[in-house]
This record gives sequence, C-alpha cells and structure tokens, in this order.
Amino acid sequence: MTSAHSPVRILILGTGNMARTHVAAFQKIPGVEVVAGVDRRTEILDAFCAELAIPHRFETLEDAIAWGAFDAVSNVTPDAVHHTTTLPLLQAGKHVLCEKPLATNASDAREMADLARTKGLIGMVNLSYRNVAVLQQAAGLVAEGALGALRHFEASYLQSWLTQPAWGDWHTESQWLWRLSTEHGSKGVLGDVGVHILDFVVHAAGSPVAGLSCRMKTFDKADGGRIGDYVLDANDSFTLQAELENGALGTVSATRFASGHLNDLRLRLYGDKGGLEVRFENRIESLRICDGPDLERAVWRDIAALPVPTVYERFVTAIRTGKAAEPGFDHGARLQMVLDTAEKSHSDASRFLELDI
Repeated sequence: MTSAHSPVRILILGTGNMARTHVAAFQKIPGVEVVAGVDRRTEILDAFCAELAIPHRFETLEDAIAWGAFDAVSNVTPDAVHHTTTLPLLQAGKHVLCEKPLATNASDAREMADLARTKGLIGMVNLSYRNVAVLQQAAGLVAEGALGALRHFEASYLQSWLTQPAWGDWHTESQWLWRLSTEHGSKGVLGDVGVHILDFVVHAAGSPVAGLSCRMKTFDKADGGRIGDYVLDANDSFTLQAELENGALGTVSATRFASGHLNDLRLRLYGDKGGLEVRFENRIESLRICDGPDLERAVWRDIAALPVPTVYERFVTAIRTGKAAEPGFDHGARLQMVLDTAEKSHSDASRFLELDI
C-alpha cells in the first residue's frame, strides 16, 4: 500500500492502436508516468515512443523485466499471447492491466487469476464499457432493488464494419483481417465484442451466467473464403440464450453485419417491479426506467448519471491503496468460461450447458 499520490510507473506492452488509448489515459492521471514501451517491431516501437514521449524502449519483454524500473504494465498485446506475456510479469511482481479477453481459454485465464491472487498483485481486465456511467447507474439501481427480482433481459452489441467502411477497408487492412481468421488468433465476434456485452449484462444484473446455449454463424465474405494469408473462418454473428444465477433468463447477441450501427450496445432488464433500458449508441449514453406508479401506464422516464472513474484510474488507485478493483482477473476468468461454454454449445448443436465452475 502507498499514498494516494505515490508515483506509479507504467510500462506499455504492445504498440498497436489500443496502446495509444492506454498511454493517453495514463498520462492524464496525476503522479503516473509511462516509462517504457515494448515491441519486437523496432521501427514501430521507436516511432511510438518518440511520438508519445516515452523515455525507454525494449524489443523483448525479457529485457524489460530485467531492467525492472516500472511498477505496473498495460498489456496491449494480441489476445493469443495475453497468457504467456502476463505470467512472467506477475512472477516478477508487477501489477497488470490486461486487454480483453483475459486469455483465449478458461484454463489459461484461471492460471493468470490464481497467480495474481497468490502474489497479492492487482490484476484487472480492460472491459472498457465499465467506463459508461449509465451502466454503473443501472447496476446500482438493480442492486438497490429498484426492479425487484430480475426475470428477463435482452442485450446486443451491434457493429457494421463488414458492411460500412467507417473504420477502414477490412478487405485490405491487417488490423481487421486478423479478426476474421482463427489461424491468426481470432475468436470471432464472440471473443472480440461478445466479452463486452456479456460483461454489460452480468455487471448490470449483479449476477453471473449459470448456463447457456449458443449459435454462431460465419458468412461468405470472399472467393474461396480467404484473402491472401487470411482464412476468413471466425464467427461473424452469434446469438446466445442464458440463465443467470439469480434466475433471470434472456438473450445476448452480437454481429459485425448490423448495417447502420457503427458500435452500439443495448441492454434491457426486466424485474417484477420495473424495467430498465441502457443504451450506448454513437457514443451517447442513455438510461430510462419504468417503475412504481408508471408501470400501470407503461411510462418511461430518463435518468441522469454522473461520470465515473475510468478503468485506468481505478487500476492506479488499486495499486496505490492495495485494494482490488473490478473488473479483476477472477471476473475475466469467469467471462472466459462463459465464452468457452458458448463455443462448446455451438459445436454440440446449441445444446444448453451449465457452466462448469
């Protein structure tokens, strides 16, 4: 435990697009310094560190750990190496904020969570929609009993970058093509954004998934199902029926073919005393509720939500106080178990499966 303003030195592992977001967020926090970057691509690393005023750079994680002059790491590497890069950092006594998903299978994710706990280190997952104030407000209302006993929910994550080039041309850009290829480490839309919408549900509902059935779909997108070295076999859409431990039943879906929706999340929660609707669309947040005397006439009213600390701020606070913050590695491992179970359900003709806790 350190003081509330103790210096915190951050190392950035990986220098892709998301790494810039991490650096910008940390550099806004008083007393936090981004001291080093790591990437095997020397020219890209040099340009990244020069542009963002990062003083030290290393081509290998091993060299960075040997140097050791940092307190915590933002792991912004590709999904497939989260496990192999996080373990040595934890062994070296470094706190870790890891990009989602925590790992690509539940066994690896559980190993990461167990090691962080054993070492007494802060391990957090960058589930960035926890920064959405209306989601946190909704979770608080549910926890207070505003909806009564939860009975039903509907959730969706809608993207359209396979039909609209708002973020670039996926046919020609590797940053999108790899997300369509299992050989390049992609778990498809289920692993990429499914983890976000599942977290949206369980956080707001205050209850983890107990069982589910899932159906995934991969659509034909190119002649022969490939573009260059990329075999386009990762799932593009999924629908999932889930039961939560609190007994609520509902649906979760995500797709990259939602024409007209660049990056939109929706959640509806219904209890025996009221309903909530949470939206994050075009980067605009909204929350409305129908409860009490309004139920008879089905009148909904808007609810305002105050800004909440970002995951980067919560990570730094957790390091300074020694108090774990959410979403932690244990939560990330539980979400990965849900994703693994969804894949298993799909391969088993969408059979309903209870989570193997």
